[in-house]
Amino acid sequence: MAVATISSWESRRDPKLPPAERLHSYALFFCSDRSTTTPAYLVPEDELTSDERGRFQDLHEELVALREAVHGPSSARESSSSELSTWTFDSDPITIICPEAPLAERPPMANEKNPNYTRMFRYADLDALIELWGHIRACNPTANVVHRLPSEVVADDLSGHLVVLGGVGWNRVMKRILKTLREMPVSQVEVDDLKTGEIFRTSGADRREYRPVWDDASDSGRELIEDVALLARVRNPYNHSQTLTVCNGIHSRGVVGAVLALTDIALRERNEAFLANRFPGGEFALLLRVPVLNGDALSPDLETDSNRLYEWSPTDKASPA
Repeated sequence: MAVATISSWESRRDPKLPPAERLHSYALFFCSDRSTTTPAYLVPEDELTSDERGRFQDLHEELVALREAVHGPSSARESSSSELSTWTFDSDPITIICPEAPLAERPPMANEKNPNYTRMFRYADLDALIELWGHIRACNPTANVVHRLPSEVVADDLSGHLVVLGGVGWNRVMKRILKTLREMPVSQVEVDDLKTGEIFRTSGADRREYRPVWDDASDSGRELIEDVALLARVRNPYNHSQTLTVCNGIHSRGVVGAVLALTDIALRERNEAFLANRFPGGEFALLLRVPVLNGDALSPDLETDSNRLYEWSPTDKASPA
C-alpha cells in the first residue's frame, strides 16, 4: 500500500474513502493470527477456521459500517458482496488504452480530412471500450477517466490506474506491457496458421497453447464459436501503488468477453465475489473461454470450472484446466 494512498484516506481537507475491496482484504488480514507470521500473508477466505470466519465477518461489518457512516447509506450497487468491484478505484486518473484500427480497416470518417471526421472511428475494439467506459464512469463518478489510442500515450498516462484493451497486434502498449510483466506466465504470440489474431501461450511447467474454436460446417462458412480472453489485474509496472487491468482476447469477441465478465449485470456480482475469494491479494490472471453466438460474445461465468482455462496469481502456482 502506497503512503500517498493512505494519506488520501486520512486527509482532513479532502479525504478519500477506502475502496470496498480493501476493507474486505483488511478484515481477512486481521481476523487470523497467521497474518502475524514472517513474512505476513493474506489467508484465503475459503481456508479460514470457524473462529477466524466469525472474526472476519465481525471486522468486515464494522469496517463497512464505518465507511458508510461517512459515505451515507449504501445504494443497491454498493451493498454487501456487490460492493466488491474491480472497477472502483481509490484514486485517479484512470486511463483506458484501446487499440487503433489499421488504416486499411478504417471507414472514411476516420480520416481527419473528412468534413465528418469522427475520432472514435480510429478505435478498434469499440464494443469493449463503450461497455467498459460507461461502467468505469458509473463506478467512479467524480474521477478523471480518459481513453487513449496507443499512438497518443505519453509518460503521464502510465502513472495512474491503467486499463489496457485488445491484443498485441493492434496495441503496441499491450505488447510492451506483456513483455514487462515477466512474472506473469502468459504471453500472446503470432502463429502461421492463424491470420486473424494472436494465440495465448503459457510458460513454465504448464506450457500450453490456447486457441479459438471454429465451426467449419456453418452455412455461412467458417464461423468463430469460441474465443479465448485474458483477464488480469496486477500492479502497474510503471507505478506499483496503482493497478494495471488487462482485458485481452485472440479476437475482438475475446476482448468483449473479458470486459463483460465484470460489467454484465447478470454475472458481475458473482464473478467479483469469486475473484475476491480466489485471489484475496487482488492480483491474478485468468484465461477464459468466451462462447460466441451469432457474432455476440457471451459473458463467462467464472464459477463454472470449464470457463477458466488457466489461472495464476503471484501467491500460488499456475493452474491449467
